Amino acid sequence: MSWSPALQEIIEEFSEIDDQFEKLEILIDFADHVNELPLEQWTDENLVKGCQSIAHIQVEIIDDCIDLKAAADAKLVQGLQGILTIAIQGLSPQSALDLTPDFAVEMGLLNTLTPSRSNGFRNMFDLIQTTIKEMI
Repeated sequence: MSWSPALQEIIEEFSEIDDQFEKLEILIDFADHVNELPLEQWTDENLVKGCQSIAHIQVEIIDDCIDLKAAADAKLVQGLQGILTIAIQGLSPQSALDLTPDFAVEMGLLNTLTPSRSNGFRNMFDLIQTTIKEMI
């Protein structure tokens, strides 16, 4: 699958790093890419179930483009949300639905995470996909 230029850039950057601690540091830096969901908007509907941390993702469609807002109580999880934001923000709903989590495998992200964090990433991805399907 072809990825957006921004996503392709982070796939290449991340996959070139061998040191696990450096990968985790970079992952935490991706938290800066999250459009912050204010605490008062954290609801059961946007809660990511099965995530080790408390994580919320709100999906909206504005002018036929996906708009993500997210928040979590852990910087590492916010970093995962930042990667999802880079991958999905601004896509059309259909393009977002066509996206697969294979980009996380290609970049070596899932090998960097514990199994529970990896599962949480997949649950965040699935929540986004399910929400988009319900909206269109």
